Amino acid sequence: MRNGWKTKTLEEVCQFTNGLWKGEKPPFVRVGVIRNTNFTKEGLLNDSDIAYLDVEAKKFATRRLQFGDLILEKSGGGPKQAVGRVALFDKSDGDFSFSNFTSALRVLDPDELDFRYLHKFLCWTYGSGLTERMQSHSTGIRNLNANAYKGIQIGLPPLPEQQRIVRLLDEAFKGIATAKANAEKNLQNASALFDSQLQSVFAHRGATWMQESLESLVSSGAVQLTRGKVISKKDLAATPGEYPVYSSARENNGQFGAYGHFMFDEELITWSVDGGGRLFHRQRHKFSVTNVGGILRILRPDQLSYAYLYRVLSYLHAQVRFDWVRKAHPSVILKLYDDIPVPPLAIQTRLAVSLEEVERETKQLEAIYERKLVALEELKTSLLHQAFTGQLGAPTA
Repeated sequence: MRNGWKTKTLEEVCQFTNGLWKGEKPPFVRVGVIRNTNFTKEGLLNDSDIAYLDVEAKKFATRRLQFGDLILEKSGGGPKQAVGRVALFDKSDGDFSFSNFTSALRVLDPDELDFRYLHKFLCWTYGSGLTERMQSHSTGIRNLNANAYKGIQIGLPPLPEQQRIVRLLDEAFKGIATAKANAEKNLQNASALFDSQLQSVFAHRGATWMQESLESLVSSGAVQLTRGKVISKKDLAATPGEYPVYSSARENNGQFGAYGHFMFDEELITWSVDGGGRLFHRQRHKFSVTNVGGILRILRPDQLSYAYLYRVLSYLHAQVRFDWVRKAHPSVILKLYDDIPVPPLAIQTRLAVSLEEVERETKQLEAIYERKLVALEELKTSLLHQAFTGQLGAPTA
């Protein structure tokens, strides 16, 4: 902390007000009520679905939001999202309040503390994981320890320095937001590249190509469709072994066993019945498939390629709607794949190799852009840390 900075608790610099319950006693007034669902990841407000409610005029009088207030999520969150998010109220017009799952923070002395500086500080505090250690659980809902939160210490440089820090962060975050938008667009484009290659297979069919359905391939004996074996959790736990057992929940559920004749040692295509119909291309190795998985075995390898059929079925899978139930019969899947282009085997092989190469390149591009997005988030976190520990460059003269 630099010389000249003071340290105070949030309770010393802010007024805390609990949120509004829907009233029972007239007179009523209709107002927009800010809820947790209106918070964005950036700590701002998404006002596209603000709830307008009739609330008690008396209660609203002491809970009317004003420009520069901060709204704190004191109850909510979830297993993957800690409670304690904040949002800046930046509206000058209209009648707005905040729900009983939130509290409002208002700066007591604007000459001592800039609300924009406070907003960024509280976003940094939340992002650092501090509020996660202040939450308690109640029937699945996270509740923030209000006293602990009020005791958070904030470093207070002189007001001009606070405003300088806010300007620097705003400028940096604007550049980061632009870079993130570009990276996300490039990530989408990379994902679309593989899809476009698959689409071209369906759009440019040769004169010698056949059009088949999965049902016709099964009925003609080109493909065999079967269901996996019932393997209980007890059996899985009691039969350790060196071979993977595949279920629908995950591609490899991490449990291993050997089940006699129900052990595959060949190339297959499997799909998960109660896992959304996901398809997997299994290369030649020993494994089992549980009853919530199905098995496609090509019986005429001179007509069909596993690699090609897997790619085509995966493409069709993305086009259909699945309403799977746990006990769905394998024959259900036949009705969903009714437009399978089948070129000569040599073309299938060439297309499968080409699609595999495009997929590999696509994944490499996706990994690059995903790493860039992570790096940009880390840069933002680093800048916030520097800002509130007095390390964000030298103050202006």
